[in-house]
Amino acid sequence: MARFSGEPETITERFGARWLTPKPIDNRFNPQELYPKSRAYVVREKDGERGLDVMNWDITAGAAPWPMTNVRNLALPQWKALAAKPENRCLIPLTEFCEWTPQPIDQSDGKKPLKGKMWFDVLDQDVFAIAGFWGQIGNERYFAMVTCNPNELVAHIHPKAMITILKPADHAQWLSGRYEDVVALQRPYPADQMRVRGPVFPTRKSRANV
Repeated sequence: MARFSGEPETITERFGARWLTPKPIDNRFNPQELYPKSRAYVVREKDGERGLDVMNWDITAGAAPWPMTNVRNLALPQWKALAAKPENRCLIPLTEFCEWTPQPIDQSDGKKPLKGKMWFDVLDQDVFAIAGFWGQIGNERYFAMVTCNPNELVAHIHPKAMITILKPADHAQWLSGRYEDVVALQRPYPADQMRVRGPVFPTRKSRANV
């Protein structure tokens, strides 16, 4: 899960991006709450100009047994093919992202322990960009976030990986640099520039609602 608790105008101002496609107006589009297979704002370049698009969060477009929301091993042929082409790179603007606690936590309410959501954000960027790749299948565009080793803050909750947060000075290099530049940017964000809040637990259903 991830969030972008802002307006598209914030993205166009911060990332210097214009709209590449019409903004969706259907009531199923909720860009503030990002789940696998949902749609989100994505920044990419087209004809040398940075633009704002809306894409689906699953780079395989539902062809895999589960949504492919993250990629990590950029040496694998299918991901190297995307990483090597600037036209297939993108930025995903966020204000915070979530990892679940590794173990259920007893809430002392006599009920089954639950896993909680831990929300991370970035202290020196109120809106930050995640490194990503995208591809087009049919008439739709799909994206995935790039992950890397976790920093000390995230590793306490999710020891295997974290999403690759970019500094503003690295946005241009991610979008237009060489393959070697992309690999060099696949690194954890400094832990002292991040914070975490939680756990936030799912709302339990009362017996009256069951």
